[in-house]
Amino acid sequence: MCAAKILRIHDHDNVGVVTESISKGDVVALSDEILQATEDILRGHKIALVDIPEGTNIVKYGYPIGHATQYIAKGEWVHTHNVQTNLSGKTDYAYHPVKPMATPQKSDLPTSFEGYVRPNGEVGIRNEIWILNTVGCVNKAAEALARMADSELRGDGIDGVYHFAHPYGCSHLGDDLTYTQKALAGLARHPNAAGVLILGLGCENNRISSFRPFLQDVPEEKLRFLALQDVDDEFEEGMRLLRELADYARTFQRQRVPVARLKVGLKCGGSDGFSGITANPLVGRVSDILVANGGTTLLTEVPEMFGAETILMNRAINDTVFQHVVSLINDFKDYYTRHGQVIYENPSPGNKDGGITTLEEKSLGCTQKGGTASVVDVLPYGTRATTPGLNLVQAPGNDMVSVTALVAAGAHIVLFTTGRGTPMGAAVPTVKISTNTPLYERKKNWIDFNAGTLLTGDDMDTLAAELYRRVVDIASGIEETRNERNGFREIAIFKDGVTL
Repeated sequence: MCAAKILRIHDHDNVGVVTESISKGDVVALSDEILQATEDILRGHKIALVDIPEGTNIVKYGYPIGHATQYIAKGEWVHTHNVQTNLSGKTDYAYHPVKPMATPQKSDLPTSFEGYVRPNGEVGIRNEIWILNTVGCVNKAAEALARMADSELRGDGIDGVYHFAHPYGCSHLGDDLTYTQKALAGLARHPNAAGVLILGLGCENNRISSFRPFLQDVPEEKLRFLALQDVDDEFEEGMRLLRELADYARTFQRQRVPVARLKVGLKCGGSDGFSGITANPLVGRVSDILVANGGTTLLTEVPEMFGAETILMNRAINDTVFQHVVSLINDFKDYYTRHGQVIYENPSPGNKDGGITTLEEKSLGCTQKGGTASVVDVLPYGTRATTPGLNLVQAPGNDMVSVTALVAAGAHIVLFTTGRGTPMGAAVPTVKISTNTPLYERKKNWIDFNAGTLLTGDDMDTLAAELYRRVVDIASGIEETRNERNGFREIAIFKDGVTL
């Protein structure tokens, strides 16, 4: 008998997940049953647990993830060649409120961390200086300034000087320009940046004078402005302004604040067949712990809610929030339709390689990062989170774009689950959580935490407590994430492209 096992996630499922690759003819274990594979099936992919007639729903997580396009015999591989999504077009939604599950609390979990309290009451977990450029033309000047300033100013209370390149702000108009301004303003107000230098050129559409109105809620003392065309030596003037910001940043020291002040972004990328079994529910458990302690968690990737959106809608705290969730979903469907794109053209090729077959399957796994808490607010792109609890953030599934949206909404840390791995990092500490142990063992430079041990007997509550403590240590500056050590910090701005 093959040592590999099959995992049935829910009692109603008619497919199981293969935890180790198996070959045709292998006899594999399913709890106290045995099953013979009729073809080769890769780790993370699905196997039919029963005979499934054509047209019958494929059930995983206890929900339909599509339907069989042909007869599937017990023991067959279940994937894109014999399954099709059930999703099509827009849907009418009704509100059926679901009471959130109570989160068991461990008395030994920390309820505070060491953070930097800013004059406006916001709390940062790093004391950094950021250079934000209004236009892509000055990327290299900003990069050079950041390098010079980091070499001179890092240390003595300054955690680093960083610049985030982007190609926008020159001739953009309408929503394209507004998205750029909202994203950059969200970064400018972020409390991890004690000081921010806004760097412009002078002739762009997003010139400093046009951008300033988006910064009205940012404390003046943390901002400096420099248009390069207005000065003879941009490096001399830039360093002068950065030294002023460094002097201001050094007035802050870490002090103990409640975990309720923490905002954590929830993200997945490079998902595989184990994402919805290990890392995503693990992050959901941590989200529930944070929310139970008064904290804020932020869930995005709206197109990857399609097919599981009613779960989130019914967890809306009231009818108003429910309607906002409906608008969030339908507006993104309209966005796809407006640009001639197929609404449900997902999952990605990498997702499919990892065993994910339909968008419903991906979404049912993806939304587990939000745990079981009520949805308390829906945030338009570039809007700061102000309501403690689970918030939904408007942004697409693209990793860099959605992570940047989480940071613009105020996320201090991003919990990023992955089954295939990625080196990218956000402008804030980004905790990479592997869905499987082989990835964790292969990519030590990328992965911070291994959720794959849940497949080999580790307890969910115990591992969630460990990850939660890691988050608190990172927030307190006791630990750095891999993206911080590697210097991998990036942003990408959502664009409302035009079809020709």
